[in-house]
Amino acid sequence: MKYKLLCIDIDGTLLDDNKKLLPQVAESLKKEVEKGVRIALISGRMPAGTNLIEQELGIQCIKACNAGSYILMGDRCISSRTLQPETMKIIYHEISKKNHLPLWIFREEKWFVTGIDEQVEKEIEIIRYEPQVVDVDEIASIWEREGAAPNKLLIAAKENRIPALRREIMALGLTDIDQASSSDIFIEIFPNGVDKGEALREICKNLGIGRNEAIAFGDHQLDIPMIEAAGIGIAMGNAIPELKEKADFVTRTNNEAGISYALEHYLAGE
Repeated sequence: MKYKLLCIDIDGTLLDDNKKLLPQVAESLKKEVEKGVRIALISGRMPAGTNLIEQELGIQCIKACNAGSYILMGDRCISSRTLQPETMKIIYHEISKKNHLPLWIFREEKWFVTGIDEQVEKEIEIIRYEPQVVDVDEIASIWEREGAAPNKLLIAAKENRIPALRREIMALGLTDIDQASSSDIFIEIFPNGVDKGEALREICKNLGIGRNEAIAFGDHQLDIPMIEAAGIGIAMGNAIPELKEKADFVTRTNNEAGISYALEHYLAGE
């Protein structure tokens, strides 16, 4: 198979544990672009956070942001999937507020929060974007009048609290949402039927290529549908066991330029 598209998760995959882009990885991707291969950054990050990585790479990338619910090709949005504002209110009052955790709300290019805590402050530092603090009931009312809605919600908590919080979300019985973890401290909540695998399919459709011509790299639960949808799915050496089981190949870790290793060794003959 001659691949035409590389679909790459950002945190834990493209970047090392210090959120740095290793020069070796950047150079490997530039060589692929010179061959005519397209790069898609498929991430839980919002556009502002994804744009930073695109600029650092110096490569024009396709960007599937907000867990794949908001996809940009250049300045053009090719797909935007949303949650109902009422669903956002339920999750805030029944999960976030009761557990004394801010709810992160993402709509297109913007980020809103119901409060500032240590995790919000850390994210601000990473993506260099300041969220707007909002009242959920007020913003839901405005969006309902305007016909607007969020693409994704997120709850951040200490790792030992995540399993219980996920069970609480499931117990709500909401049929219009799905959830997955993009790291050990994040719960991503997005429209049912939306995932990184669907984002990969949408990108392939717009490029006029088959998904068997796409390679995917990932490390966490949110990446599993993308690994399964791609022609070849590659797990980072630091990936969770569940993702490694689904992958066609396990490369080196994100701290060891695992993307470069796979491109230069496993995929070199493709």
